[in-house]
Amino acid sequence: MFRTEAAKECEVLINPFLNAYLNDVMEQLEGQIASAKVAMARLSSPQLYYVLSGNDFNLDVNNPDDPKVVCMGNNPQKIQIYGAVLSLYVTRLVKQVNKKGKLKSSLVFDEFPTIYLNNMDSLIATARSNKVSTCLGIQDFSQLRKDYGREQADVIMNITGNIVAGQVTGDTAKQLSERFGKIMQDRESYSINSGDTSISRSKQLETAIPPSKISALSSGEFVGMVADDPDNKIDLKAFHCEIINNHDALKREEESYKEIEVIRKLDNSMVQRNYFQIKEDIQDIIQSEMERLLNDPGLSHLVIKRHDYNSLDQILTSTFYILFSVSSMKFLIVLEDILLFRNCNKHSSPLFRL
Repeated sequence: MFRTEAAKECEVLINPFLNAYLNDVMEQLEGQIASAKVAMARLSSPQLYYVLSGNDFNLDVNNPDDPKVVCMGNNPQKIQIYGAVLSLYVTRLVKQVNKKGKLKSSLVFDEFPTIYLNNMDSLIATARSNKVSTCLGIQDFSQLRKDYGREQADVIMNITGNIVAGQVTGDTAKQLSERFGKIMQDRESYSINSGDTSISRSKQLETAIPPSKISALSSGEFVGMVADDPDNKIDLKAFHCEIINNHDALKREEESYKEIEVIRKLDNSMVQRNYFQIKEDIQDIIQSEMERLLNDPGLSHLVIKRHDYNSLDQILTSTFYILFSVSSMKFLIVLEDILLFRNCNKHSSPLFRL
């Protein structure tokens, strides 16, 4: 079991496995390995390996020399599996896009809570200066709070400059109503008795859009608030409006849609061949790295061994390798089952089983 100096941050994650291995607590080690395997085995899919091992294009969508549109979709039946992969892509894309001297671009995340992006609040705060607009689509604020935590969800909600909302209820409606603020509204009251009728008029500060109205919005009705800048002042920032669609025109447009052209035809044999080829490549990498570490006196100390060899004449340990080369659109995940050292002869080499 080895660790490299370039990945000190991984040392905390490996320590539980390492301590169990060095202290010969194999039952604990097996339990730790099983817990990690359950989560990571879901990503070991031939289809994922094929899609993520290509090198078709870069993710710098706002590159002035090569602008592009990237569209990714999740599978509702496999949200947790594909959510991790999509988060990897989006994280890398954000780093490529959020730079000076690029074209104007927009990052649109529909059903945003289905993926996890660390430091999303920093992206919203800094990307606007690099001409990048960020649009987050969520069903309800409670959904964002459940998946991102209360503190980060509150920051994301409060840092956004523009907000458009349809029908929502509960705390989300109350929070939106408070965000839209209060305005002076005319109030009129009647007092009728046997002798005369009196009318009193007054002004009172009340919510511009009460929660009850937000909870009763119809389809196509929206409330919201927009932000402006010094060059484009907006007097009426809060709004309550309805979108009027021309359904006949929309139907004609949908009928004129064309099917996406087939770029490449695949069969199951090609996908499986790519899957096994990646596993062989990782096996070669592991063997070459282990040999390099063991044969180099300056690096041999990185290989951690137990010297209390049991009568079984072997050392069992488990290692998980996650190899990312996202810059070339490669995403390789290998679950290394057993790293086996056998003391058969002086020149015995590690045996690897993927």
